[in-house]
Amino acid sequence: MPAPEVSAEAFAARLSALGLTTRVEEHTRRTSIEAEVPESLSVETWREVLEVVSKADRFGLLATSLGGRTLWAAVNKEVPATGDVRGPGHQR
Repeated sequence: MPAPEVSAEAFAARLSALGLTTRVEEHTRRTSIEAEVPESLSVETWREVLEVVSKADRFGLLATSLGGRTLWAAVNKEVPATGDVRGPGHQR
């Protein structure tokens, strides 16, 4: 699997290629990608957008009462360790 930063940039690039303007923000544990969704987005493009964001660790759509829609996706930065999940000194 690619590094989280590469994945987030790839998500943003694919969404941009579908005609959405994206924003990428770095956070402590994740990288988030947001895009404003125009009212005129076709059903076919919606399907492609959903295919892209379904590969993220989390995704959603924020719709406001004023008609604005913001699509978001999050890619985790940290991969859980398998050898020392209980912390130092508690390994088997």
